[in-house]
Amino acid sequence: MKILSISVVLGLLVGVWAQVNVQRPLCDSPEAEEAALVARDYLNAQHTHGYKYELNRIEDIKVYSEPNGDNTYVLEVDLLETNCHALDPTPLANCTVRPKHFTAVEGDCDVVLKKVGGALTVTAFKCKTEESREDLCVGCYTLLPLNDTTALNFVQASLTTFQNITAKSYIIVEVGRMSSQIVSGGARYLAEYVVVAANCTNDVCEPLNDPLAERGLCTASGVNTVHTVDCKMFSTLMPIVDANNTVPAAPAVPPVVHVHGDSQTHKHGLRHHKLTAHHNPHLSNLLSAESAESAEIVPVAPAVVDTGAAAADPAPAADPAPAADPAPAADPAPAADPIVALDSPQSIEHSVHFRFKRDVPAAPVVPLVDNPTAPLGPVHLLPPCPGRVRYF
Repeated sequence: MKILSISVVLGLLVGVWAQVNVQRPLCDSPEAEEAALVARDYLNAQHTHGYKYELNRIEDIKVYSEPNGDNTYVLEVDLLETNCHALDPTPLANCTVRPKHFTAVEGDCDVVLKKVGGALTVTAFKCKTEESREDLCVGCYTLLPLNDTTALNFVQASLTTFQNITAKSYIIVEVGRMSSQIVSGGARYLAEYVVVAANCTNDVCEPLNDPLAERGLCTASGVNTVHTVDCKMFSTLMPIVDANNTVPAAPAVPPVVHVHGDSQTHKHGLRHHKLTAHHNPHLSNLLSAESAESAEIVPVAPAVVDTGAAAADPAPAADPAPAADPAPAADPAPAADPIVALDSPQSIEHSVHFRFKRDVPAAPVVPLVDNPTAPLGPVHLLPPCPGRVRYF
């Protein structure tokens, strides 16, 4: 009977390790970098409004190993908006991250990826997008709501100027961003908007029903009466293949144009376009769909405690003299680790504890090892996460 009990306990212990095996690679490791780039490219491919985003920092990574050899990656990444519109076929490597003094926009995303047969695919994500409020300077441009009437009048005036210069007709597809700067003469505007070639009859314009119709991103600055405008037309040829892109190349047909009606934009009251908020968070117990804040509960792998060795030597508990010695007092310290909770064979099946992500300390974390009895090497004080900041 005793042998049967030991077998059951060992079976439960193997089951716990088979079900929950969490690894914490360095945020700047090649493994984390690969997963983060796949996440970045996938997120960029999900939206046709606003701008492309570049990876700025890997905040955290956890890898859940499964018995069948597949791995699940849970990533926290920080992204920064670039000056390339989502409809622009320019490779992301050739895009410039928007500087802070032009009101940078940041994306904070939690992404779940699955690695099967060596290939990473995104299964769920959620993102929060907001403008950077750090280091704002006095007199810098300030973002305006995308439906600001006065700024939209400036956009239309600059488009009219461009059409007069080119002797061609265009219609606004989307206003990317509008900002203003207060100068001595009043407000000065800076706007970006996407246009597409149009067919106009009696002052009524319709976008050309052609996937290869000319389109581009216009940048205008000034006021209604005096301004400059420059439009960079997107290539209608096959996009240049981005060797750094981890998402398979799509067919070389530009996206269908959706022109937003009278207001020229569908983003009422917002000051910038947002990344797609979430995708299938309900399919993963590692993401929470209830709020933009990430509050997922992360299981932590239990450590193996040799309970047999502790039970075999009851002398320290019976002898009062060793109790005064500080050395035995420090011996049960691993059991006090809040991450480790495996008190006895009877509690093995209930020993997986959970911790909210925002409660995880920023202090260095000792990585879990596959063989707890193996001697540990020198301990490095370099924290595994977050990773390096690429821009700001």
